Amino acid sequence: MQLTDVRIRKVLKDGKLKAIVSITFDDVFVVHDIKVVDGDKGLFIAMPSRRSSDGEYRDVAHPINSDTRDEIQNTILAKYREMLDSDENNSDE
Repeated sequence: MQLTDVRIRKVLKDGKLKAIVSITFDDVFVVHDIKVVDGDKGLFIAMPSRRSSDGEYRDVAHPINSDTRDEIQNTILAKYREMLDSDENNSDE
């Protein structure tokens, strides 16, 4: 499966949550509500989750191996940084 589209919505409020992302695989399957979070060790992604009856959050959709997770995270964070650079360049004009 190939990641064929990444759509990023920047979060304008201050805080650790920086963006909400939707990704598409093979132009036929989409996953919404992936979060870009600024953590203690830098940016990372959090997969879409839902609170269970015991109060814990559980991922609704997630990769089942670390290589796929790394590929998704690296792609999303690269696009997020590109968006920030583009925003910065546009504000300088």
